[in-house]
Amino acid sequence: MLAGHYEKMLQNKSVIRELSEFATARGKEIGYENVFDFSLGNPSVPVPEAVTETMIRLLKEENPVTLHGYSPSLGIPSVREKIALSLEKRFGVPYRMEHIFMTSGAAGAIAHALRAVTVPGEEVLTFAPCFSEYFPYVNGTGAKLKMVPADTETFQINFAAFEEMISEKVSAVLINTPNNPSGIVYSAETLGKLAAILHEKSEQFGHDIYIISDEPYREIVFAGVDAPFVSSFYENTIMCYSFSKSLSFPGERIGYVAVNPACSDSSKIIQMCGQISRETGHNCPASLIQLTVGEHLEETSDLSVYETNKKLLYQELKKLKFTCVEPGGTFYIFPKAMEEDAKVFCKKALRYDLVLVPGDGFGCPGYFRMAYCIDTKKVERSLSAMHTFVRNEGYIK
Repeated sequence: MLAGHYEKMLQNKSVIRELSEFATARGKEIGYENVFDFSLGNPSVPVPEAVTETMIRLLKEENPVTLHGYSPSLGIPSVREKIALSLEKRFGVPYRMEHIFMTSGAAGAIAHALRAVTVPGEEVLTFAPCFSEYFPYVNGTGAKLKMVPADTETFQINFAAFEEMISEKVSAVLINTPNNPSGIVYSAETLGKLAAILHEKSEQFGHDIYIISDEPYREIVFAGVDAPFVSSFYENTIMCYSFSKSLSFPGERIGYVAVNPACSDSSKIIQMCGQISRETGHNCPASLIQLTVGEHLEETSDLSVYETNKKLLYQELKKLKFTCVEPGGTFYIFPKAMEEDAKVFCKKALRYDLVLVPGDGFGCPGYFRMAYCIDTKKVERSLSAMHTFVRNEGYIK
């Protein structure tokens, strides 16, 4: 018998992936260079050459039996130690190897973190707009994800709604800064207030409430924007990181869990992650990829193109009278659609080969996401298509 839960999920596939597939098919018809595909957050800049050189060197020089063998359950110790020391140097939090667990990207990190600190029937709160895949991530554990409505003026946290929704059943709060889809970076004021509320509520309810901090865009922060380190604000923080965006490495599926050393049972949580792997079949990311990133922890790809693209799009969207909060990082922008139903708006945009993602799945109906991790010249050409779209459809005169 087929598993009904997953069979039902077939009726609710990722809208982002479906739009990406549409763009690929349309590209075969008219040339992909003529499709303005803002659907999928796939990095558009190459991995640093030094990373490629490291992989080649490892393949040539390391013992192949060792290089391609299983890594320990928690990850390669030398890599975990390097990550801990790098985090301490950069952010002043005294991580050690025992606080680090290697994972298959940020998604794998979140999957482990959730299972470590929630049990079926408990609740996890997150803040709109949020990555749409948080729902299967959380609900698949037996916990239930609840989304706090957005503050659409700033896309910082809507604290009034949050305080109404937090209850004794809440075991964790899942946050994402810099944020997908809004591009907003949570301020120090926001994080300080969140920490204060969680301290108060943890004491009131008699149990720890954890922050699970999803941070794959941590290195993509624009000039003049302060990006505070979440774990510095709240001791019970479990950070989930990925090298997919910083090193343009998404296909290699490599990231880690970093539990704040001040967190309750911090070392035990990492040990538990190894046991969670037994149950989920995770069994560690590739040894070659672990060793590679261990040598490039404080390097990034040339991420400057994303700020260039942001400036182009933001300025043009404002000229066209879109309501839009300016992103502080990532490679996403999240304008308000020019009609109430963003799904209808985005469907009309397809007539002009503009592939936009409606905000409904992110918890913000009436908005849409543009992933501008594409070639700058293509961004520039898309502006003409956007002008034609909004004029022809009667949104502007």
